[in-house]
Amino acid sequence: MSDNRDVQAEQEVSGVDETVQDAEVILEEQSSPEAESDATQRIYELETALSEAQATIKEQQDSVLRARADVENARRRAEMEVEKARKFALERFAGELLPVVDNLERAIELTDGENEAVKPLLEGVEMTHKSFLSTIEKFGLSLIDPQGETFNPDLHQAMSMQESADHAPNTVMAVMQKGYQINGRLLRPAMVMVSRAPSGGVDTQA
Repeated sequence: MSDNRDVQAEQEVSGVDETVQDAEVILEEQSSPEAESDATQRIYELETALSEAQATIKEQQDSVLRARADVENARRRAEMEVEKARKFALERFAGELLPVVDNLERAIELTDGENEAVKPLLEGVEMTHKSFLSTIEKFGLSLIDPQGETFNPDLHQAMSMQESADHAPNTVMAVMQKGYQINGRLLRPAMVMVSRAPSGGVDTQA
């Protein structure tokens, strides 16, 4: 619709411009003071109309550009919202699955692997655990298991601190509960034990 108005306004400007040129020709051909005065007035009117038509075209062009920019911004916002919803739609559901993973890991840790009677059961639990992790990883979940790493307050939660001569200060000595991220966003921090120097405390913000 805006493009039609632009074309119409341009046609009007073209017509006014041609009329101005005709009037100038008439002014050159007529020598009487009355004719010259009339032609001058007519030229002034046509030039005024021309300026108004040009201003209208400029306003309509600016309006079209603003409308296009608004549409593009709305499209980008919609795409961002859809992408955000796609990435994190499973966040709550994934959080509900984490206790299941924890229970499988506890079962593996507490089962006596040397007991021949329970070995088949243990192998089945281990296979289930591995398959479960592989499945949730396909939906953007990643494991946080920082054993031996430097404490990171963005990903780890220090549950306790212990003096250690065998570890550098702020080192994760033990992982009480593994953490998880979903598409790079923290879902649950890893709960850890952090080392500190025998003569000083640990800076949990390092």
